Amino acid sequence: MEAYPLKFQPIYKQRIWGGRKLAEVFGKELPAGQRIGESWELADLPQDKSLIANGELAGRTLRSAIEQYPREIIGDARFAGPFPLLIKFLDCQDILSVQVHPDPQTCRRMGAGEPKTECWYIIAAEPDAVIYKGLKRGVTKEQFAEAIKKGTVADTLAKVQVAQGECHFLPAGTAHAIGPGLLIAEIQTPSDTTYRVFDWNRVDDAGKARELHIEQALESIHFDPSEESRTFGVSGESGRIDGPVTTMGRLVDCGYFKIDKGHQSRSCQTLLSPGGPRTLIIISGCGTILGVKGGPVEFRAGDCLLVPAAYEGAMRFAADTQYLSVTT
Repeated sequence: MEAYPLKFQPIYKQRIWGGRKLAEVFGKELPAGQRIGESWELADLPQDKSLIANGELAGRTLRSAIEQYPREIIGDARFAGPFPLLIKFLDCQDILSVQVHPDPQTCRRMGAGEPKTECWYIIAAEPDAVIYKGLKRGVTKEQFAEAIKKGTVADTLAKVQVAQGECHFLPAGTAHAIGPGLLIAEIQTPSDTTYRVFDWNRVDDAGKARELHIEQALESIHFDPSEESRTFGVSGESGRIDGPVTTMGRLVDCGYFKIDKGHQSRSCQTLLSPGGPRTLIIISGCGTILGVKGGPVEFRAGDCLLVPAAYEGAMRFAADTQYLSVTT
């Protein structure tokens, strides 16, 4: 196989807090009559595997393509499990539950789950939109458990107003939630292990409350801000999670992935050389990837592409194109 940039069929997830923004902003063809909260753009999990949408590998899963063409797609990279990234778009029209994802040590201690570290890039934000990012300083496990009983969990969370263009890093063990009015690109490790600890006393269309995982969440949350989970580097800031990164260039640099932001203010062309695989998330604008045997690969806002390790060619950007480049 001659390596070429891979595009994928989105996997849509209906969520109680979702909406139709992905169709409005990116032109995605959403299932009719559903509140779509998540569009999984690149996934290699047991229950959800991305299907390739273009070229000679169209219709095959990313996993099967890697198994047949490992050197062309991932090069010298070797990983025992799934492809090491899970990439989503989130349409948050209502507030999300308060939740936490475990770190590797917690997974081993509990004998269950897969660790998950993530970050959120804010694509669009309504005025006064907020996220909940960790606990207020000094909140103990006992105080948090009591707040769960009283229904006052919101009082224990660090509430952060956010704006378009910010990138927020959330290492495993961070209690968090997303407020309404946000469109987000979520880059994370390949895990869907989520422990929901509080859901704002909400019920679904059938009047049923969603399941909570209080015991697992209390075991997973890092209540001590000096714990090891916060030592991942974020734009050279020693892993602080309290402030967003808004600059061009490197946004996140942790033990699981690196994220760089690019912005081409005018039409231009850049060369892509063979190396490790990289994932491109197109935030705005459009362009074309050249040098592909089957013909140019076009991309636009809302696309996610995997550029294989062996690919060599060029990208032609239209004016005012913004994208995230993710490597592992």
